[in-house]
Formats: sequence, structure tokens, C-alpha cells
Amino acid sequence: MLEVSHIDTFHGAAQALNDVSFSVAAGEIVGLMGRNGAGKTTTIRTIMGQLRPRTGTIRLRGEDITHLVPHKIPRRGVAYVPQGRRLFNGMSVEENLRMGLAARNSNTAVLESVLQLLPVLKERLQQRAGTLSGGEQQMLAMARALCAEPMLLLLDEPSEGLVPEIVERLFATVVTLKHRGVAILLVEQRVRSALKVCDRVLLMENGAIRHEAPASRLTADPAPLERYIGVHR
Repeated sequence: MLEVSHIDTFHGAAQALNDVSFSVAAGEIVGLMGRNGAGKTTTIRTIMGQLRPRTGTIRLRGEDITHLVPHKIPRRGVAYVPQGRRLFNGMSVEENLRMGLAARNSNTAVLESVLQLLPVLKERLQQRAGTLSGGEQQMLAMARALCAEPMLLLLDEPSEGLVPEIVERLFATVVTLKHRGVAILLVEQRVRSALKVCDRVLLMENGAIRHEAPASRLTADPAPLERYIGVHR
């Protein structure tokens, strides 16, 4: 589904990504982990066209999307749930969801399908997004992304600030999407929670992928996690 090949991305004169290569298949969850500043969010922003790589290619189902302008990336079936949610807080839940539908001109049947997956939002459709709890806001951010009917879903720290019960519910939704064939790239600091749902894990350090392994192997032997993240939580 997604193929990232030899990407170099810079912030001005400073190199942020160094020869980054990886893939995410349909129906696969790949975790992207590392310390703060390792390059995880920069990787996602490069895929989304918000940052332009100096070298390398990004392909989605074989199509080169490396140099597409950012607003065309979602139209190709890529959805992004950024760190911090970035909802339209003054708009209602329904209005936020319809913004997601507009990304690919999806119809109301898609909205109904998303609300079945995240039913807590069905009772909040007329409520302003800014008045939702933190967990509900994260569910809304996820739902808005799903309204675009993504083939590839990019999640940047979705569990940040949430209580364990909501985290568990959120990751259960992610697994359901995997079973529906969605390719998922997950940036996550809650290592143990991520290992339960990821198929593979990429460990980043200083803008480069230093280690790749099945999640099951890292669960059995956390030494690489301790080396590249510092904490096995």
C-alpha cells in the first residue's frame, strides 16, 4: 500500500530524515517509535506532503505521490490524525465529520458506517467539538479521518493524555480497521499498548530507522526498545 524509499527531509539547513525507507501493507499496523525529536512526526508530515523531501520517493499503491501538493494527498485515500487532534472546536461534531466527508466527496452512508464504529459520537452530533471530553475529542478526530474512507491511516500519538479505558477502546477501533484492510502507520509512546496491536515496529533515532522487528519479537526481547526509546512501558 505505502512504500517510502530513501527519504531525506530537511528543516532549513538541518537534516531531519536520513535515508528513511519502509513499507506498510494493506491490513497491517506498523508502529513508528523513538524518543522525542527522533523524526516520527516529520516522517508523517513528509508522507502528507506538508514537508517536501529533498531526495527519495513515496508511493501509494504504486503511484508516486512524492511531489503532490498537500490537499491532493487525502484525495488519494490517505487520512491523518495529528497529534493534538486539531478539531474545529467551535463547530458541532456533525460539522466536523462532514468536513471529513468533503475530503473525498463521501456520502452520508459513510458517515453512518463511521458512527457505528464509534457510537459514542452518535449521541453528540449537535454538541460543539470543544466541549467534548479528551477521549471523545480523540474519537472525533479519528472519525473525521475515517469519513474520508482512507486506504492508509496515519496516527500521531492518538493515546496522548487519555485514560487507559479510552486508550483500549481506541486501539480496538484501530484493530477493526486493520481487519477491514486499512494500512495503518502508528506513532505511539505507550509502548506496551502499541505492541499489542502492531504487526511490525520501526525504531527511529536521529532521523533514521535503526531497527525493525515484529512486535511479538520486541515483546519477548525488549532490549532494542530500551536502547532506542529508553523505557519499556
